[in-house]
Amino acid sequence: MNKDIKRIPILCDLSPIATFISNIYNTDKEIQEFEQVANNILNKAYQECEWMLKTEHIIENNTSEKQYGIIQNSIWSDIMICSNCGNEFIFHDIASDENGKVHETFICPHCNAQLKKNDCKKSTINYFDEISNSFQKRVKQKLILIKYKFKNIYYYKKPDNEDIELIKKIENISIPYWFPIDELPNGYNTEQPKRSHYINFVYQFYTKRNLYILSKIYSLICQSSYKKINFLKSLFTSQLINLSRMNRYRPNVSFPYNPLSGTLYISSMTCEANPFNAYIGKINKYKKAFESNNNNICCISTGSLTNSLIPSKCVDYIFTDPPFGSNLNYSELSFIWESWLKVKTNNKCEAIINELQKKGLHEYQDLMTKCFSEYYRVLKPNRWMTVEFHNSKNAVWNAIQEAILRAGFVIADVRTLDKQQGSFKQVTTSSAVKQDLVISAYKPKESLKREMLSEAGSEETAWAFVRQHLENLPVVVVKNNKIEVIAEREAYLLFDRMVAYHIMHGLPVPLDASDFYKGLKTRKELLERDGMYFLSSQVNEYDAVRVKTDLENIDFSLFVTNEKSAIGWLYRQLSEKDGNAPQTYAELQPKFMQELKAVDKYEAIPELSVLLQDNFLKDDETGKWRIPDPTKEADVKKLREKNLLKEFETYRASKGKLKSFRSEAIRVGFAHLWKEKNYKAIVEMGKRLPESIIQEDSKLLMYYDNSLSKADTYEPGEQMLLKFEK
Repeated sequence: MNKDIKRIPILCDLSPIATFISNIYNTDKEIQEFEQVANNILNKAYQECEWMLKTEHIIENNTSEKQYGIIQNSIWSDIMICSNCGNEFIFHDIASDENGKVHETFICPHCNAQLKKNDCKKSTINYFDEISNSFQKRVKQKLILIKYKFKNIYYYKKPDNEDIELIKKIENISIPYWFPIDELPNGYNTEQPKRSHYINFVYQFYTKRNLYILSKIYSLICQSSYKKINFLKSLFTSQLINLSRMNRYRPNVSFPYNPLSGTLYISSMTCEANPFNAYIGKINKYKKAFESNNNNICCISTGSLTNSLIPSKCVDYIFTDPPFGSNLNYSELSFIWESWLKVKTNNKCEAIINELQKKGLHEYQDLMTKCFSEYYRVLKPNRWMTVEFHNSKNAVWNAIQEAILRAGFVIADVRTLDKQQGSFKQVTTSSAVKQDLVISAYKPKESLKREMLSEAGSEETAWAFVRQHLENLPVVVVKNNKIEVIAEREAYLLFDRMVAYHIMHGLPVPLDASDFYKGLKTRKELLERDGMYFLSSQVNEYDAVRVKTDLENIDFSLFVTNEKSAIGWLYRQLSEKDGNAPQTYAELQPKFMQELKAVDKYEAIPELSVLLQDNFLKDDETGKWRIPDPTKEADVKKLREKNLLKEFETYRASKGKLKSFRSEAIRVGFAHLWKEKNYKAIVEMGKRLPESIIQEDSKLLMYYDNSLSKADTYEPGEQMLLKFEK
């Protein structure tokens, strides 16, 4: 790779505010000029608005002329209605203690009834809104506390009559400057402020005082002759949420004034912050952040990734942080910023699960597949993509995983990212999705695709894939002085990846599991170490590290959540290479029961005796179970698959929804039907399973989704003929 070639990053997002921020972060700036222009704008705005921020400084026993401080924060509380007596009370005064901590229950000051917040309604008033030219409703609030600054010292006071009159005066003036009057769209996040505080327009997120000040500042920015005006607009938008009613008041925490991120939530106690303080502090942060940010070259575009203008095979590496299902509704959360900038996200192609956008898991997966297909098109062969992903639902994780595979990528590694520790942990089960996942995937070499097509139907396609996959995997990973087992190098995942690659490319799967595992042990170019497989050209590197590491310093980890992982656990327990030895049923049974605490819902795991009988061999003299010899293992696996297939046929013969079943039997059955090209039977059986099972099991989802697209292609008579095709 030529180090002299300057690489140009391409930054793309559907959201205008996202690409606006990207542009700011990657634009060369003259910090001193920016600081001067920004401070001049704030000074001009302050000259006009200073009177709105004055409060009398109270000095005991002082009869001299009045003195005034500058308000830093104004604390507001909702007024609630007792669910028992119907009288009003100030939420802050009744529901919180002297430190501001809100109690779960509190006593009504009028009738002494014990109340909970959710039992009480907010008191409201109706008014005519001149801005929207309509009658509106709003929650009654009371100003309860003022923090102000006088001669560089901070003070607190309860609002006096002059403070109340000031608020009334501000409420009665008209704002002569532009501000957004956009109506909030229907949505998941926008529903909360509409429902809880009757906020229907963007400007209603602000007090009249802050709305006036913000509109004045923005007017001065738009009139500025400063060449890099977007930098000023970025400064402006950076504080729009903190200066809104979403700024919560929580005096019992380290940061008492802050919004709840990822929402449009408005608390019952809010903080109206001084805009000038917020922007002065932000200017200083901008100076530190951008003082050395020069000579940037990048390409930034706003639009849907489903149809980019990037040429094919020109990108060296992709990092993507896609939407996480329904976790965050980005277009809704960006609405306030984008309303001020007068440009909105076109959410037609927003990859999200959102009922109001009529997008469920299927639509989300379809959009993500289109995005990953575009990534695949623009990425150079044998180059990598990193996907950071977070969602607590297996179904969403499986949708992302299948979208990656459908696009043509091969997943090489999945790890969890601990954001607090900044560390990674390898994932060996698809159920571990409660942290951020970092998925590494690569685009295979074009030579592999040619070889797969030319050898379609032969066993060689399986081994061609395995060779390429092993070539791309890390050889050895050492963490905390331990060698990590690379799950992707283990037999069961190699088989899964091989099958997935063939199915996603419409190729027949050339080997069943037993023949594949036997081939792993017999092929000369593949060598096994500690349950992992390496190319002959890789094994020396692993051995060099391995000789320096004791066996107990290898970090084996396997979660038992279903039948498949239970069998893997038994292999580890009985493997002499892992420092264990053959064991009796009595020795295994208590340990096995300990591992069954996190079994997947609907999963009918067989008894331990059945698992041992189907997968392992027993010494009649000692009663100890052991792993079959490699020469006999293929026969054992074939017998097991035969028994599972028989059980699957009993499921097919039954009627109605299946409530309890062995997932391994369903997987074997689906694989058999796929081999027979009986796609319709897969679809019919899939409809009898709980929907969550299909969505949460990546292998079943792969067979089912691909069968859906094929089942309608053939007439019933043609379906039978397909069984006799080559």
